[in-house]
Amino acid sequence: FTAQAIIDQLRNCYIPAVIDADAINALSSYRNQLNNIPKGSILTPHIKELERLVGRCSNSYERIQKAKDLASYIQCHIVLKGAWSAVITPEGKCHFNPTGNPGMATGGSGDVLTGILTSLLAQGYNPKDACLLGVYLHGLAGDIAAERMGETSMNASDIIDALPEAWKILSE
Repeated sequence: FTAQAIIDQLRNCYIPAVIDADAINALSSYRNQLNNIPKGSILTPHIKELERLVGRCSNSYERIQKAKDLASYIQCHIVLKGAWSAVITPEGKCHFNPTGNPGMATGGSGDVLTGILTSLLAQGYNPKDACLLGVYLHGLAGDIAAERMGETSMNASDIIDALPEAWKILSE
């Protein structure tokens, strides 16, 4: 039921969407429906979610190659979350993000990233710029939160609380 609802929603969506977590997992059971994802959309899988879409990968090089192939096939951007998150464009370019830290591997951190990306798209940023800026900003806020709280004790709310300072740094 959930997968069908997501597929129906995507078929009727004519602007880029941000597709995360359970939506990715639901689509992984219906890979033949991936072409219904609106062009320019942003998928935000972590490694296991990506492998549910593209199959098992034996190493990080193969994972990036399969992500590039998927991004090209469905004409979307993929933010592969993890240490040194990667932004993969439909043209096959791969950009590694230098910000962020292990303390961000906590529940809700990916939801914060999804919110940032959705906000940037809604503000009129093109999908590539939304990805590059959003991933960098998210990681920078995580770095600020880690300075304040320490990596071990930080949570997603700490990342949110650090966003204004991260924006300020970017604007300077």
